[in-house]
Amino acid sequence: MPLDARTVDQLDEKALLARIFPRLGPDTALLGPGDDAAVIAAPDGRTVISIDTLVEDADFRLLWPCGYRTSGFDVGWKCVAQNVSDIRAMGAVPTSLVVSLTLPGTTEVSWVEDLAEGLAAGIASLAFENCSVVGGDLGRGSQIVVTAAVTGDLQGRRPVLRSGARPGDILAHVGSLGLAAGGLAVLESGLELADPAGAEDVELGSLALAQLRPRPPYAAAGPAAAAAGATAMLDVSDGLVRDAGRIARASGVAIDLDAGYLSSRAEMLAPAAGRLGADPLEWVLGGGEDHGLLATFGPEAILPKGFIRLGEVHGGEGVTFGGEEPPATGWDHFAG
Repeated sequence: MPLDARTVDQLDEKALLARIFPRLGPDTALLGPGDDAAVIAAPDGRTVISIDTLVEDADFRLLWPCGYRTSGFDVGWKCVAQNVSDIRAMGAVPTSLVVSLTLPGTTEVSWVEDLAEGLAAGIASLAFENCSVVGGDLGRGSQIVVTAAVTGDLQGRRPVLRSGARPGDILAHVGSLGLAAGGLAVLESGLELADPAGAEDVELGSLALAQLRPRPPYAAAGPAAAAAGATAMLDVSDGLVRDAGRIARASGVAIDLDAGYLSSRAEMLAPAAGRLGADPLEWVLGGGEDHGLLATFGPEAILPKGFIRLGEVHGGEGVTFGGEEPPATGWDHFAG
């Protein structure tokens, strides 16, 4: 289906939706887009639900200092990545997304079509086959805002909360650490990188793509952790230290991160960080948006596929790094 060269203020809502719907992929709902509301199955009898937002100039830039122009595909993919990870962090599988788009009238229709294709591709690659975009909303505003509410199915399992960690538990993680933070540094740099996918510098291009189109761990990681007896779990979206602290506060425990292992992860990013004048350990400890899963397990648990031991749970409070104050804390939307 060819992309449309017009802007959204040259179409009415019906015509714009007609450009979006065919690009969203297969509809898995009992009743999908087209009515006032969708109808989705809830075979477990419970529905897990979460919501997240991407705001232009706060969560992404249309034009980065490095020269890269963010595509609608990037934003659609990232929307899926951050939302389905929250569902997996509860031990559930994603079943549907409802997406709200706020668009300036000058937005190119082709950018919106590309966003729909990014949503479909993200779902196909990162979610389960029974998940789809089942509806949403269109509105006009001064900047692009993409909000998605995602539902999930626990499939008979108990939800894994943040509050279940106990002294003696193992802290483990699955997914990437520091890549998206490194990618943000690349995109914000003065380096010329108009096409990360085709960059001559493969390392910097790969980091940029990790920020633009993050790849959370394999689809069944959350349910696998729940089945293995995870006592607490969350999605690492705001940085390892900050999100470990959320488990610690909710559970009333202290968490000590493995300084040796995490420093070795940082060393792998040191060449790229050096070129950007950055500290790779800050990327690993404070960088979010890789959307890996951080979980605690009982001391005798067998960790599921892909999970790596990152530390231990103790009595007390707060997060330490090899027994010391962590050198990075993470992202806060209001404190910076």
